[in-house]
Amino acid sequence: MISSARTTVFDIDGTLCFDGRAIDSRILAAIEACEHAGHQLVFASARPVRDLLPVLDGAFPAATLIGGNGSLVSIGGQVRARAAFGAGELDKLLVEAERYQAGYLADGPWDYAYTGPADHPILSRVDQGCLARRVDLADLPSVVKFLVVNATDMAALAEAGRVLGMTVNHHLDEAIIDFAQGTTNKWEALTSLGIDEYNAFGNDINDIDLLRNARHGVRVGAHPSLDGIARVTVAPAPGAVAAEISRLAAATPQPE
Repeated sequence: MISSARTTVFDIDGTLCFDGRAIDSRILAAIEACEHAGHQLVFASARPVRDLLPVLDGAFPAATLIGGNGSLVSIGGQVRARAAFGAGELDKLLVEAERYQAGYLADGPWDYAYTGPADHPILSRVDQGCLARRVDLADLPSVVKFLVVNATDMAALAEAGRVLGMTVNHHLDEAIIDFAQGTTNKWEALTSLGIDEYNAFGNDINDIDLLRNARHGVRVGAHPSLDGIARVTVAPAPGAVAAEISRLAAATPQPE
């Protein structure tokens, strides 16, 4: 049975968006049906808020946005950093990044720094709306997310981040490592907003806690890290995802 919780949280890439640029119209229509059924919408992504906006393309302006795997929150269009690396933490991470000759994407609350290859696929998802500036790392007021895109030993660098007490998501399929400060993740950001009952859709290792704590969790695709965590698994295809979202909307009890 699908939960009647009225907040529904959606990951973006690999869950709603399959080309890195846009969400299929069938999925958008299904999410709109959820909204009409009374669901409060939250979009929670590894992307910074800056890079969520072009994908949503103006849809669902009342939704809460969680970016940078929980390090950024946007409510009513106001973006705030809720978790950033301390200066000492960042310095230690940069020492490890230099040790392994890492190229990286570092996100501030809005602008970003990038030192990786000019042809790396991640750049196709960075600042699609031309809303920010690419600056030197020292020019960012704070760093909320640090994404390594290449290194001489990715596994060793990921482990170094864990030793430093950081949240580390090593995406083996994309060959990237996502570092965040402390215990920052999507679920932790939700709870900081007072949201403890919700439905969730996700697809990857950074959605583990999000799905584990959901009243109704949906895994899109077959990522093995999510085995036994989500209640439902659907194919990573727009039609299948739209159908599951529509089912959730249709199952929502209407007020008497």
